[in-house]
Amino acid sequence: MNLTTFGFIFVGICLNAVAQLLLKAGTNAVGAIHLTAENWFSTGIKLATQLPIIGGLTCYVISVGVWIIGLSRVDVTIAYPLLSLGYIINAVGAWYFLGEVVSAQRLLAIGVIIVGVILLTRS
Repeated sequence: MNLTTFGFIFVGICLNAVAQLLLKAGTNAVGAIHLTAENWFSTGIKLATQLPIIGGLTCYVISVGVWIIGLSRVDVTIAYPLLSLGYIINAVGAWYFLGEVVSAQRLLAIGVIIVGVILLTRS
């Protein structure tokens, strides 16, 4: 895999992780969602008007386009496991931007993911 191809894959992964963080920020602003027959429409409008949710969905759309370009250049058996990098990006982002706790066990799991990605990219 050359640097350009890795760049497309990595940008797609980053956009996907940012999308998750933005969606979570949007749902944090709304609160826990409990859909009923009476509130599904108003809840949908409330969610659809949250800027972080709009941003997250936009990131998803762009990430799909970038991901398709990356997939056209590398085997899916290489590209798909690289999505695991998103776990790392997401954990750091959730800790930094959302104040979520990253425990020692989670850090160990992230370390295992990093080792796996290194092994994968060297194959």
